[in-house]
Amino acid sequence: MKFICSDMWKPYLKVIAKKAPQALNILDRFHIVSHLTKAVNQVRIEEVKRLKDEGYDESVLRHTKYCLLKNPENLTPKQEAKLDDALSYDLKSVRAYLLKESFQLFWDYDSPYWAEWYLDKWCKRAMRSRLEPIKKFVKTVRSHQPLIMNWFKAKKAYSSGIVEGMNRNVNLVTRKAFGFRSYEVLKIALFHTVGGLPEPESTHRFCG
Repeated sequence: MKFICSDMWKPYLKVIAKKAPQALNILDRFHIVSHLTKAVNQVRIEEVKRLKDEGYDESVLRHTKYCLLKNPENLTPKQEAKLDDALSYDLKSVRAYLLKESFQLFWDYDSPYWAEWYLDKWCKRAMRSRLEPIKKFVKTVRSHQPLIMNWFKAKKAYSSGIVEGMNRNVNLVTRKAFGFRSYEVLKIALFHTVGGLPEPESTHRFCG
């Protein structure tokens, strides 16, 4: 059995289905979660605007973007305190956040049967949330559900996380290299950053 890990971009899916129909196409977990976090953030943006328009105090949602989007274990102490404060309010953003966190349990299942059972249960709950960005995410999940479930059929062994990390490093170096006069200089910078090549010793010493 051959495996291909991709995102949900339609041209990718069409090419894979045409050129490698024998392979098990796995939708990358990173991209699925990315769609969900974007939906949560959209709920937050819309709620801040609504509270302002209606004359309510929206300060509880100030500086909460990363508090709501990051995994709890990655929060700073300040972000944890801000999140705890926001969770004490009955807000649409809080409901969206709780749905995001409960969705993470889906990935913990080992059995494809029970994983799909939980996903169906979560989708029904999310559709009742009356949060349009979340409902849009559910529709995306349902339209790609067989490919999402392939992750479990492949024993959760395949992900494009390493490739995504490399792409981020390439983009970062490219931004830093803005103004380089030649492609060769940029290529050397990428080799040293992404390839982990040793850097030459500095020809100058700076005294503090």
